[in-house]
Amino acid sequence: MPVRLLLLALGTFAMGTDSMVVAGILGPVSADLDVSVGAAGQLVTVFALGYALLAPPLAAATARWPRRRLLLSALAVFSAANALSALAPDYELLLATRVLAAAGAALYTPTANAVATTLVAPQRRGRALATVLGGMTVATALGVPLGTWVGRTDWRLTMWLVTALGLAALAGLAVLLRDLPAPAAAPTLTARLAPLGRRRVLGAAATTLAFFLAFQSVYIYLATAVHGATGGDAGRLGLILLTTGVMSVAGSWLGGRLVDRIGVRTVLLAGSAVAAGAFAALPWLGRGMPGALAYAAVVPLAGWAVSVALPHRLASLDPANAPLLISLNSSALYLGTAAGGVAGSAAITLLGTRWFPLAAAVLALAACATAAATTHDQRRSTRTAPAQTPARVRG
Repeated sequence: MPVRLLLLALGTFAMGTDSMVVAGILGPVSADLDVSVGAAGQLVTVFALGYALLAPPLAAATARWPRRRLLLSALAVFSAANALSALAPDYELLLATRVLAAAGAALYTPTANAVATTLVAPQRRGRALATVLGGMTVATALGVPLGTWVGRTDWRLTMWLVTALGLAALAGLAVLLRDLPAPAAAPTLTARLAPLGRRRVLGAAATTLAFFLAFQSVYIYLATAVHGATGGDAGRLGLILLTTGVMSVAGSWLGGRLVDRIGVRTVLLAGSAVAAGAFAALPWLGRGMPGALAYAAVVPLAGWAVSVALPHRLASLDPANAPLLISLNSSALYLGTAAGGVAGSAAITLLGTRWFPLAAAVLALAACATAAATTHDQRRSTRTAPAQTPARVRG
């Protein structure tokens, strides 16, 4: 495995850890900054919203930059932002630093994917992309539990951990990443958004947004949902998050194979239905460790299978423009994550800390209905989509 690919993956590992690790340290952040758990959860929301909104204009603005300079600049911004997060004296400044970190991530991730394809022979590009994007999956499996454990006594240590990861990737790439080809002509911002004018593309993007709205409205506040099982113990919460991460990897692997065998539509409908049932059961499952661990095994398995099917579906609509369509899927994903943070906070306020997952169950059923309504005419085409497309998940 080329070292440069592993360094690119280290960068995506840092981005993936940063985007979701706050879910494991909401309690310490809330207590330290004297804000509610719901307000602390908005740190995830502003990161996701910043990524979704900043990615298209930043990509257009930096299209002519040399890729090496762009990658190093993105990592520098990302690392500096996380250092500022660790030093933030109040909630408002912490929110601002999360937007800055999102800007760095929005610059880095698409560029790292593009660079990965230039470092290997054409027949190995799929595996190169899988390596770089695998950093995001491994972040869910290892980065988030590790960050939660590190921040069990001081959440700022978690931010320093992410800063160190970003700086390690920056140093490695600065030394080893050289002689990259000049960037090809990039589409304008208008061209990037033009596919949304097509009904089928808009329906697919709406499905992605709906799924992640449902899933993230619980995941961001998972520590609250399983408090009955953990009693606030960071070690128990870390075990639940580790289980979630491991099953996320399994779900991604399983999803790619199920999409090829039974089709996108079936994976979307079955995955959302399973998730809805698990959300509905969480008020009872979350009261003890066996139930919480069962939940942590089932939902990521279903959710990551769905997350493979979503970009696969978009890419199948126009294989020649798959990278552009998958970038739209990423924006919809992060918009859904941002909306999930708001929806979860509102559900906690309205339903309470035990019952708020019931709202996610309703949202998951709505996502299922959206998928059913927008995939009816695509079942045949999605079953015959290229098998390598799932390797580009979360690109």
